[in-house]
Amino acid sequence: MNEKLLKPYNPSETEKRIYQKWEESGYFNPDVCIEKGMTKPDAKPFTIVMPPPNVTGVLHMGHALMLTIEDIMVRYKRMRGFRTLWLPGTDHAAIATQTKVEKEISKKEGKSRYDLGREEFVKKVENFAKESHDTIVSQIKVMGSSCDWGREAFTLDEKRTEAVYAMFKMMYDDGLIYRGHRIVNWDPKGQTTIADDEIVYEERKTKLYTFKYSKDFPVVISTTRPETKVGDTAVAVHPEDKRYQKFIGKEYDLDFCGVPLHIKIIADEAVEKEFGTGAVGVTPAHSQIDWQMAERHNLPVKQVIDELAKMTVGNKKLLGKKVNEAREIIVIWLRENNLLEKEEEISHNIATAERTGGVIEPLPKLQWWINVNKSIPDRDGKTLKDLMREPVANEKIKIIPDHFNKTYFHWIDNLRDWCISRQIWYGHRIPVWYHEPKCVPKMGHESQVTKCLELIVSVEEPKCEFCDSKFIQDPDTLDTWFSSGLWTFSTLGWPTDDARGKFLKNSDLSVYHPTDVLETGYEILFFWVARMILMTGYALHDVPFHTVYLHGTVRDARGRKMSKSLGNGIDPLDIAEKFGADAGRMALVVGNTPGTDSRISEDKIKAYKHFSNKLWNMARFILQQNENPNPPANELKPNSQKILEEFERFVGEVTNDMDEYRFYLAAEKLYQYVWRTLADKLIEDSKKELVDIATIQQIFKKCLIVLHPFMPFVTEEIWSMIPKKTADRELLMVEKWPS
Repeated sequence: MNEKLLKPYNPSETEKRIYQKWEESGYFNPDVCIEKGMTKPDAKPFTIVMPPPNVTGVLHMGHALMLTIEDIMVRYKRMRGFRTLWLPGTDHAAIATQTKVEKEISKKEGKSRYDLGREEFVKKVENFAKESHDTIVSQIKVMGSSCDWGREAFTLDEKRTEAVYAMFKMMYDDGLIYRGHRIVNWDPKGQTTIADDEIVYEERKTKLYTFKYSKDFPVVISTTRPETKVGDTAVAVHPEDKRYQKFIGKEYDLDFCGVPLHIKIIADEAVEKEFGTGAVGVTPAHSQIDWQMAERHNLPVKQVIDELAKMTVGNKKLLGKKVNEAREIIVIWLRENNLLEKEEEISHNIATAERTGGVIEPLPKLQWWINVNKSIPDRDGKTLKDLMREPVANEKIKIIPDHFNKTYFHWIDNLRDWCISRQIWYGHRIPVWYHEPKCVPKMGHESQVTKCLELIVSVEEPKCEFCDSKFIQDPDTLDTWFSSGLWTFSTLGWPTDDARGKFLKNSDLSVYHPTDVLETGYEILFFWVARMILMTGYALHDVPFHTVYLHGTVRDARGRKMSKSLGNGIDPLDIAEKFGADAGRMALVVGNTPGTDSRISEDKIKAYKHFSNKLWNMARFILQQNENPNPPANELKPNSQKILEEFERFVGEVTNDMDEYRFYLAAEKLYQYVWRTLADKLIEDSKKELVDIATIQQIFKKCLIVLHPFMPFVTEEIWSMIPKKTADRELLMVEKWPS
């Protein structure tokens, strides 16, 4: 018997060595599995692309859950004989990464990015991203992730950049990308637009003010932001609200805190007549809803707050003041003029930037957008919204759990044009060049200067055919969701020589796309999953994946979200060091149903550490029987066939659970069978010679196989000590799943 079994199981000594053994085998690469005869050349492919962790720090328990579930799928399919590819990668996470580096530079050097300049600052961010990437990769390996590191991708590497620019040009040429003034989420602290998903809503106490603009104005309105009212151009009421019928269409000129206003009273069904006074001030420049209302009613747009969240209108009292100061000034003015009718404290959701904590200011900005409602050329009038809706509606893509379908469709129905430009320096720079205003004609082109193109979409700096002026590249970068939206196919080699052309035969793209499963958190169903469906439907006329498996948030034992402020976080690396990655994996998956939040604690993890020890002790007992000089009688007992048949039915149940993505059930059933049935009953009966050792050995070997996707390290270590038959494979990770 192997001497290791004479000592207690030591995961910290075992797991790193086992992972190195797997890597050296090359079996994470499906091509190697085929070359070495572990997988048939004509085997059906099974593909997962890893949701790329951000290169901003270390992995948390949410990442650990993601890696565990995906590795379970991948190891199971590999053992089932599929041509299995799990493609890893990381995300440059532009805003998050840049913000982190900016804070470090400010803290250590007392400088801003503007002090360094774009080129030097970007180099610092790239160095940080590289170091963080290396840390994350080592952490992914600690979790036992059996991904093909030879195909690893990064959203900002050369091949992904090529894909991003090819997609931008295609969409621009098709008229789907445009530059225009629209309302954006502006972060005054980070000085950039941000995506809806980068907003954190904080419930805060605030004041709701009810007032008139002036004594002779006929309508009373309510707002939490009086400072924006100096930018009002209308008051909206519901068209069926009888209280205001006689005022609809009338216009008023008035002075509001020293600012002249021209207010038109309009009727719009977006107004809730039961809420407040049933009348709302319309501020088109500082509200997404009001902007849309202004478009419907052809209202003027008057911006009164700038990018630093300071007032741009008014007399000395208001001009240049921060919005909070301006609010107090206007409220005092309302009181002094007897215009304030009511002031009450309410709870209100305030939009803040996730990375900087800045309070979001809706502002009109000249930005780059994707038009989601425009017909795509040569696509039978379909829009990008249609491309997102159809695959889920016709079940070409299945979402698990399916109750998220309703939420998905609701989001698409209310989807606005997508702002894809960001005012930061780290990321894919927008591949658009603008002709310098000056124009110095080349010899012989003096009469053709008007032919100079004002704008060119190009990866490299273009040269003007008619003059000696230069082109200047757009300073903005692209939203990271744009690049990550291409993830399933950019990682597999898109674009080919012709982005719109056919795939090369036997290329990764032709073999492994569409991918089979996207496993990710439910909170990014819209922001990432939907955009992957959009991008793939547009560029490849196909789906990016067949199944979306959504996991929930990992919470602490009391159901609280893990955070630094609460001090309740659990580090997956600490768990692996203390209890072993296998124990952490089992604790994460048992009881974790798709789409629901789960709880984890050290006590739960410790229980599965005991399970690892139980397997180890079982292996010691069973392998000792091969060396026992006086073994119990080993002839097959009359009940052996029945025991084996029951076990085969049990394996069938587990297999069915695996195929139906019920990993939480499969893990629980395996735990119960191994501990309660095999250890507590069958092995104990074998000591009484009620069950023969040959049956025990056969069942134990197969238990190791079916447990392997869940607990790969300890099962692989025990497998290496079991005497092999001709049909057995050296590594458990490529052993055949019991049929």
